[in-house]
Amino acid sequence: MQHRYLIIEGNIGSGKTTLAKYIAENYNYGILLEEFAENTFLPQFYENPEQFAFPLEMSFMAARYKQLKAFFTKQTLPFPVVADYMFEKCLLFAKTNLRKEEFKLYEQFFSLLKPQIPNPQLIVYLHKDVSKLQKNIRNRGRSYEQQIKDEYLEKINNAYLTFMKKNKKAKILFLETNELDFVANHKHFNLIVEKIVNFK
Repeated sequence: MQHRYLIIEGNIGSGKTTLAKYIAENYNYGILLEEFAENTFLPQFYENPEQFAFPLEMSFMAARYKQLKAFFTKQTLPFPVVADYMFEKCLLFAKTNLRKEEFKLYEQFFSLLKPQIPNPQLIVYLHKDVSKLQKNIRNRGRSYEQQIKDEYLEKINNAYLTFMKKNKKAKILFLETNELDFVANHKHFNLIVEKIVNFK
């Protein structure tokens, strides 16, 4: 593992946080995890998306920016480091959840903040079909996530795929993980690590 700044990304329930933790534990990486549990708008958004989408996305962007900015301005950083989100995630979810005029305003704020956030050496994207995502969501048992609809997860999947197709600057490793269970099978974890190490 030679990447000083590695990002694990994926849809809700894709296993990105678990994989990031495994990499940190097994390869002596520092770890940076998204602090989404503190977002009080999240349960409200799942109950009433139209009313709470804009404050939710703005609060997520502010929290991610604050966390990343503070982390990367420390004098002593735990390099190498693995994170379970990229700052561009803000745009992917905002474009899915916001009305057109709201997204235009949101994008202006994003463009002011993004240049202050460093780019990773590699983004690893964990792709799963919606049925697999829903299974993982049910298994982890967060009450506010149980009402997430298949259509919403499909939209997020498509948003990630569009991002990867359009983004020519970032190095992105696409991993199809429907048949991989790196929690129960350590061989699957080793396979993922091998793909990360050998990705050019």
